[in-house]
Amino acid sequence: MTAPDHPAIEMDHLKSWIGREDVATDVVGEDLARKYHAMFDAPGAPPGIGVAAPRLIHFCLAQPAVPTAGLGPDGHPTRGGFLPPVPLPRRMWAGGALTFHGDLKVGDVVRRASRIADVALKEGRTGPLCFVTVEHRVEANGLLAIEERQDIVYRGSDVPGASGKTPPPAATGDHMKTMTAGTPLLFRYSALTFNAHRIHYDRPYATEVEGYPALVVQGPMQAALLCTYAAELRGAPPARFSFRGHFPLFDTDTFALHATADADGLKLWTAREGGPVSMSAEASW
Repeated sequence: MTAPDHPAIEMDHLKSWIGREDVATDVVGEDLARKYHAMFDAPGAPPGIGVAAPRLIHFCLAQPAVPTAGLGPDGHPTRGGFLPPVPLPRRMWAGGALTFHGDLKVGDVVRRASRIADVALKEGRTGPLCFVTVEHRVEANGLLAIEERQDIVYRGSDVPGASGKTPPPAATGDHMKTMTAGTPLLFRYSALTFNAHRIHYDRPYATEVEGYPALVVQGPMQAALLCTYAAELRGAPPARFSFRGHFPLFDTDTFALHATADADGLKLWTAREGGPVSMSAEASW
């Protein structure tokens, strides 16, 4: 549902960011591939030069290198650079959709071109939500490899899912893999993605300032786990993958990756024991 104008949110100003572009380059280095492989306890040897890297490793590439002095109190870059200065305190990666035209291989030179596609205000259970849609085109050695839509949501200070109706427990998939995401895994993922958002590694900040019960498991990492699980189940990485966050997972949770086949491929989701769907995803080949 579209929200009425909010007195603290000047939408005309925020919409002026639509069309803004940013370009960055990076290399799929052997060191990154080795660390990414180790972080997720992947079997076998890490991929070497010329070998396909895992899907979604590009979340670790060409990330903004804002000086530490340019970070806000939550660890995110200060508002008003490439992303619009939305005056709501909580920023989360809400979801996204990806089409893979080819593999990123270890050693590839990668160019990411990003564009603000939309800024929209909606009304949520706990107040206004501002959605920023970013489109990314990722090229490897000059050839288009990935088209991506990234959905970022800004919200008030209430913890997502903390109020409103209690959601039902998630279903059990036809396939299920039990996991935990302890503090070292969260820290490693934040380090590889150069993400200083404090809810993922600073427990006093996460619990005392933002009001979460524990450290928050990164949404992009959940997406990477689900995408890898889809590839394991089908024996090949998906050509299309989309995901959406619903409720947070925490480092103290035991949770599972779930998957069920449908006509188009696989429906996947994460959920803690007895809890609601945390992230849902779809993969197709």
